[in-house]
Amino acid sequence: MSKESISSKSQTDWQRIDKMDDRDIDLSEGPEVTAQMFDRRSDCQQKKAEWFESKGETRGKF
Repeated sequence: MSKESISSKSQTDWQRIDKMDDRDIDLSEGPEVTAQMFDRRSDCQQKKAEWFESKGETRGKF
């Protein structure tokens, strides 16, 4: 078995990223987040909570 790493070194400029503020992030090319997307997320969260509760887990544990 080879001891050589299969992952390559990150090419991300992490120092530049760490210095960025939220306002420095260009979101203009991202998709618009709609109310329907938020509703779907809420539905998924509710279903997940119900599933965990059916398994005896409490809401605070997940």
